[in-house]
This record gives sequence, structure tokens and C-alpha cells, in this order.
Amino acid sequence: MGRLVHFEIHVNDMEKAKKFYGEVFGWSFQDWSEYAGMPYFGAVTGNENEPGINGALMQRQSAQPDANQGLNAYVCTMGVEHYDETEAKIIQNGGKVAMAKYALPGMAWQGYYLDTEGNIFGIHQPDVNAK
Repeated sequence: MGRLVHFEIHVNDMEKAKKFYGEVFGWSFQDWSEYAGMPYFGAVTGNENEPGINGALMQRQSAQPDANQGLNAYVCTMGVEHYDETEAKIIQNGGKVAMAKYALPGMAWQGYYLDTEGNIFGIHQPDVNAK
């Protein structure tokens, strides 16, 4: 058994990151800093009756990766209903395109972005007509 049950996104500016993920994906946050001994906010990513997991934003403990560096961590991908609307929210809230929208033919639309803290994440909209 090795099912993913929690994720952590490392950030420098906690308030900016909370605003970004809250505005773009509708996440809410719970302050767990007392338990973690550092700024640490649990991220509630959706309804408990839906597939998915919750995670956290935590204070970055070392230097963030340089621009154009290969990945040195996991990349989380969020399922979305409306790819283009979500991308617009990402850009409006300070995110940037890392890898533009592309089709997974017959399956979905996929793309990758940088959050306000330089972390890469993906968005994925199921669509059997994607080509």
C-alpha cells in the first residue's frame, strides 16, 4: 500500500500562495502552524465525497529551485471542469505558463504552470474529443 494521502507545496510568501490557490482552485486553509512548528496551512481541496486528497502549504526550508531547472519534487495536477477559465484565473492571480495546453488525444487537455512561488503544477480537463 503506497497510496498518496497528502501533499505539501513549499512557499516563501504564505499569504500570496494562499490567495493564489484559493482564488484559482477555491481551496480553503486551516492554520496548523502550532503542530508543525513553522508556518503550515492545511489545504482543503474539495468535498470529502469526491475523489482527491488534501494537503498543505508549508514554509520553504531551503532555497527555491532556479528558473529552468529540472524538477526536483513531485508535480501535482488538479482536475478542472473548464481548462481555459482556469488558465485565465491562474494568469490573473500571478501564475505563469510553464508548458502550454496540449491534447492527450481522446482523453483530456493538459498543461503546466508556475504558481506565485515558482512551483510547477498541472491542470487536467477530461475531454474525449481532445485532439
